[in-house]
Amino acid sequence: MSYYSALHLHKEPFSTSPDPEFFFLSSAHQTALHRLEIAIRLRRGLSVILGDVGTGKTTLSRTLLQTLTEEEGFCFHMILDPTYKSEFQFLSQLVKMFSVRPFSRSTLDYKDAIEKYLFQKGVQENKTIILLIDEGQKLTAPFLEILRTLLNYETNEFKLLQLVILAQMELLPRLRKIKNFMDRIGLKYIINPLDEGETRQMIAFRLAQAGFNSGPQLFADDAVRLIFEVTQGYPRRIAILCHQALEQLVMENKPVVDRPMIEGIVRNEVR
Repeated sequence: MSYYSALHLHKEPFSTSPDPEFFFLSSAHQTALHRLEIAIRLRRGLSVILGDVGTGKTTLSRTLLQTLTEEEGFCFHMILDPTYKSEFQFLSQLVKMFSVRPFSRSTLDYKDAIEKYLFQKGVQENKTIILLIDEGQKLTAPFLEILRTLLNYETNEFKLLQLVILAQMELLPRLRKIKNFMDRIGLKYIINPLDEGETRQMIAFRLAQAGFNSGPQLFADDAVRLIFEVTQGYPRRIAILCHQALEQLVMENKPVVDRPMIEGIVRNEVR
């Protein structure tokens, strides 16, 4: 019997891939998503979403992408890892991403070509251009300066580029030292881990999304309580631990994940 059929599932419920279908919208995630949409639709310019590793920032970005690409009028660009050897390489990546042709290979011409692209798309074609940068804590000061320059391109009513930076908390103190960048932030939001109730809801939501709708619950209440204590409410940690628990459940041919099973998994992990 397969893993899925043994658990009455049709998909993996606790994958750590950023699949919007399995994105549990806690109150914090829902607020972040709604505020991001508003900031982008109003073309306010710079939005910064912060959170520790495993709080769901990347999945949030995929959900935002899915939402906006279903509508016309949005040009969505994404950088998953802003690690570049030089400022010119960073600019070259932006030029390539925007499919523009600079007059020559110089920093000035690259910036000029990007500005013309943003004006053509944003004003003449009335498009909303979005650049989303994940792993934003990797942005160095020179790259932040390039982005600050791009945020200067605007009309009397709106910013030509909607920049969304998703980053770990370590970026915040660095941004605070760059006042002319910090002043441009239209939205700053910090995503915190889930509480115990939300942890319970996330587990139930993911199981339901994977097709579980029969019989008693797979996770006992005391098991969920321990999962929360061990993971401290971080969605990625919850998903990893729950996946291990379901594997154990199938191997031991048991009907429910209980607290002793979670305790055993945790003990094996720390050895």
